[in-house]
Amino acid sequence: MPLSLSKEGVPNIIKKIGGKEKTRKLLEKLGFVVGGTVTVVSEAGGNIIVNVRDSRIAIGREMANKILV
Repeated sequence: MPLSLSKEGVPNIIKKIGGKEKTRKLLEKLGFVVGGTVTVVSEAGGNIIVNVRDSRIAIGREMANKILV
């Protein structure tokens, strides 16, 4: 399922990252790697705030749809 449908506070394992090569590289630099853990903290104004590698990052819903957990 896409990260955008994940429940808040539940740790998820990243299974696949879709999208174009440029998008995948950007997400990888932010810490979104296959096998890594990501937790949705909250949702605000169409953005999703997540914990990944001990950092909080806000990403858009469209980008969150490319991250499959």
